[in-house]
Amino acid sequence: MVTSSVPLKKSVRLFHALSDETRLALLERLTEGEQCVCELTDAMKSAQSRLSFHLKVLKDAGLIRDRREGRWIYYSIVPDAIEELETVVDTLKQVAKSAVSADRCC
Repeated sequence: MVTSSVPLKKSVRLFHALSDETRLALLERLTEGEQCVCELTDAMKSAQSRLSFHLKVLKDAGLIRDRREGRWIYYSIVPDAIEELETVVDTLKQVAKSAVSADRCC
C-alpha cells in the first residue's frame, strides 16, 4: 500500500481549498507574486468581503500566507504547501497505477 507523508486531514483541507473556482483564480493571480486585497478585488471584479472569505479558506489550508503593512494585507503563495500538494497528487498517481496493474479480483 502506498501512503503519503502528508496527513490525511491536511490533504482534505488542501483539496477542499482547491474545490472552488474563485479560490483557484486567486491562487493563479498570486502566482504573479504578492498582492494586497485591493489589487485582488480590482483584478477579480469581486466584493472584498467575498474574496476575504476565500482567502481565509486558502490561508487555513496553508496554501497562502498574509503580511500586514499598515492598513493593508498582502497575500502570497506558500511554496512548501505547493510541494505538499504535489506529494499528495504523486501518491494518488502511484495508488492509481497500482490499482490498474493489480491482478486481483474484487
